[in-house]
This record gives sequence, C-alpha cells and structure tokens, in this order.
Amino acid sequence: MGERKTTTMTNYFDFFNLPVSPRIDQKALKRQFYANSKRFHPDFHTLAEEDAREEALEQSTINNQGYKILADDDRRLKHLLDLKGVLGEEGSNKMPQAFLMEMMDINEALMELQFEDDPTARAKVDEMIASLEADFDSEVAEVLNHYDDATVSTTELEKLKDYYLKKRYLRRLKQQSPEV
Repeated sequence: MGERKTTTMTNYFDFFNLPVSPRIDQKALKRQFYANSKRFHPDFHTLAEEDAREEALEQSTINNQGYKILADDDRRLKHLLDLKGVLGEEGSNKMPQAFLMEMMDINEALMELQFEDDPTARAKVDEMIASLEADFDSEVAEVLNHYDDATVSTTELEKLKDYYLKKRYLRRLKQQSPEV
C-alpha cells in the first residue's frame, strides 16, 4: 500500500499576523501583503541558493493565495471554518431543514422565470433573496462583530457555519436568476 500524504492547511491569519476572525482590518492585511510581496518576491532572491529561491517562491505563492482568501468575506469565513474543522467535505454539509423549506418558494419562482421571464416576478424573487440575506446577517451579527477566537463556543461556530452555508446557497440562487 502507498503512503498516505497528509497536508496541513496554511493558517493565513497567522501568515499575515492577523487575529483569527470573520472580520479583519483590511488595511493591515494590505500592508502586510505588500511587505510580504517585497520580502518574498522571486526577483529579490535570484542570487540565493536554490533552496532559498524555492522557499521564497513558495512563500510568495502563499502570500498571494492568502491575500485573495482573507480579502474576501465569504472566502475568509470558509477559511476560518476550515481551520476550526467545522465544515465537512464538500457535499457533506447539511442545510437546516427549516431553511430548505423557506427556499421552496424561491426555487419555484426561479423555475417559473426560466419558462417565462417576468420582470415583476424577477424583482419579487430578488427582494425575497435580499430579505433573507438581511435576516441571516442580523441573526449572526453578534458573533461576526464580537468574535473572539480564544473563547468561541461550538454553538457560535455552528451559527457561523449555518450562516456561511445559507449565504452560499443564496449566492447560487442569484446566479440562476435570469438576467434582463
């Protein structure tokens, strides 16, 4: 049998010297990104030993990937949940049943729009989705705004997970909504 390769996830919060949190200081992230870019840019390591060049290239790649993730609210939250081991493998996360029941009306309205585009009906669907997003945001606002990684509870992490999954579901619905 072959050896099983284990990969460790890079903690981008640590890489950028930022606290683990769903909300971060974007200016501090950008400052650290630029400092890292200069520090690890391969052009500054052309005369170094091969190992040092490879390390600089790897760190530069981590810097770019990490910045893309931490600069985006949804990707940052997913990264936090992955670090905490809260999200399961893709496709294994279950949506709350009550949420899925709420989505039935929206899904039906979207199917009707695929057959006959009605601007009034489309506006109503968009309004329903926006209303749900606002409700989700208010449900989890306390956890998002006062997150403390040292004291975060399982219940709070589950709230963040549900929030992330619901937002992702709604984002997919928006993408299915017919355009004018």
